[in-house]
Amino acid sequence: MVATLDDTKRNAIAVKLADMKLLQQLLIQNEELFLRESADREVTDNIRKMLDDDRKNQGILETVVIQYGIQKEADKTVQEMVNKVRQLMQGNELSFFEKVFQHELLKHQQVMNGLTIHKAAQIVGADVMAAIGSLNTINFENRAHQEQLKGILEILGVRELTGQDADQGIWGRVQDAIAAISGAVGSAVTQNSDKQDMNIQDALRMDHNKVNILFTQLLQSNDSQKIQEYFGQLYKDISAHAAAEEEVVYPRVRPFYGDADTQELYDEQASWRIILDQLKGISPTAPEFKERIRRLMDDVTDHVRQEESTMFAAIRNNLSSQQSEELATQFKAAKSRIQQEMGGTKAGARV
Repeated sequence: MVATLDDTKRNAIAVKLADMKLLQQLLIQNEELFLRESADREVTDNIRKMLDDDRKNQGILETVVIQYGIQKEADKTVQEMVNKVRQLMQGNELSFFEKVFQHELLKHQQVMNGLTIHKAAQIVGADVMAAIGSLNTINFENRAHQEQLKGILEILGVRELTGQDADQGIWGRVQDAIAAISGAVGSAVTQNSDKQDMNIQDALRMDHNKVNILFTQLLQSNDSQKIQEYFGQLYKDISAHAAAEEEVVYPRVRPFYGDADTQELYDEQASWRIILDQLKGISPTAPEFKERIRRLMDDVTDHVRQEESTMFAAIRNNLSSQQSEELATQFKAAKSRIQQEMGGTKAGARV
């Protein structure tokens, strides 16, 4: 039978993502504080732009965590560090310059977290790369923020030390540095949108893509350990996706998609649960295991084809852009809760 795995690699990435979420909250709180303390127009304008980016990136990060499919608590050391920095920022022990200096260090830590996760994903699997792809946007913008913060620190530092303004040209140099970063990153930037959220079609399509990658990785592997790893994640992803669809999406589309077509989607997903539970009792090295996985993949592919053609068309014809984005937000919230109920926040959770 398929053994229960405590997949240390995937769990470690989940913890690092939780670290990023916690740091992102602190970055936003700091920037809100800085707007109240800043008396310089250019400094204030740059901080406000960073705050807008960081609020948007908080939503992207939430999506990445849900798409990744494993939710963990942030590292205890990171939690303690965040609490200490928050107290310092809210107190009077540090000057405004010193607070911004600490903030720039946090930005650097966030950049390194994002880059580390990206590199680790390349090793762990293509499904992980698909799940965390949007981190590219956050990584790029945090690097740009570092350059903005260097300019702010130069202005504040000179003013604190001399009581006078720094020489002109700081913001020109900052913009040149950001342009250089943009040129180096290029197509890695994946999202520059003013939308509040992705629409429901995009949210479902991301899940479909990841599950297809997991099926492909599993079927191509001859390593029993990797097969168990891929099956464990496949089980979690299909289960959480199906439950969230049945709770949020299908009841919403039934009135205009039709009872028969909607019920067909419900019934197909119910059959998958039976198959997945049966697969847990079969050895991953048995020929029967992969054969049944192939049949399940065929069933899931047919189901996805129906959703992405007729159901998506019905959504486009009957829901406004705002309604579709609201449905995506509800779907992701339900999926996040279901992942936690399935044991995603507990180390060594069973699939």
